[in-house]
Amino acid sequence: MLTHTGSTILRNELGVEETIESDNIVRWDGDRLYVEQDVFHNGQLVHRKYRRTVSEPVARALWEIINRAKQ
Repeated sequence: MLTHTGSTILRNELGVEETIESDNIVRWDGDRLYVEQDVFHNGQLVHRKYRRTVSEPVARALWEIINRAKQ
């Protein structure tokens, strides 16, 4: 299930309103953690399954949760 991940962002440099939908599932490709997102400009899909890298603080928090679950 895709969810709307926030408010509309006005991208002045592109002259569009950007919205993002995501299933909010963190994935690992062997190199990096990422979340897939669908990006829309003025309601039109422009990027399907765009891979947005998870930030370092989020990755560290996930690592701690996984390590605690192993104990």
